[in-house]
Amino acid sequence: MLISPALAAAINTQIGNELAASLQYHQIAAHFHDLHLLQLATLFHKQAAEEREHAEKLLKYVVDTGGGLRIPAVRQPVHTFPNAEAAVEAALSWELEVTGQIKGLMDLAASEGDYLAQGFLQWFVDEQLEEVTKMQRLLGVIRMSGERNLLSVEAYLVHGS
Repeated sequence: MLISPALAAAINTQIGNELAASLQYHQIAAHFHDLHLLQLATLFHKQAAEEREHAEKLLKYVVDTGGGLRIPAVRQPVHTFPNAEAAVEAALSWELEVTGQIKGLMDLAASEGDYLAQGFLQWFVDEQLEEVTKMQRLLGVIRMSGERNLLSVEAYLVHGS
């Protein structure tokens, strides 16, 4: 086995977290779809697919290192949001939470001297900077446009966010 039981368990937990994020992003996409804001809906559907891909990368790593795959129960997504700002705030909050989770995995790998895991997890560290930045920018644009001008957010997304 190329991974400690503790790190395998922690990565298994993260697999569940990433799958939960995928479901949450689909729910956020549905919120925007219901408002006929198709660019925002598409953005969050793509984000959901990306989170599922993250789970699959983690899953493959656990299997490849002989850690024993144990996918946990996935938490239920929030189903409703009072407005667009709240939906994107939820996404940003999630990305900040995941950043802390990935840091915890990296800390555990470092404390165990697991250089394979550290190398693998570095991609996720880098990815979190991109994810947090994307959600911060989107939230800023939504706040500037206001709930009554979400079509300007749609235009922003079409013309190169």
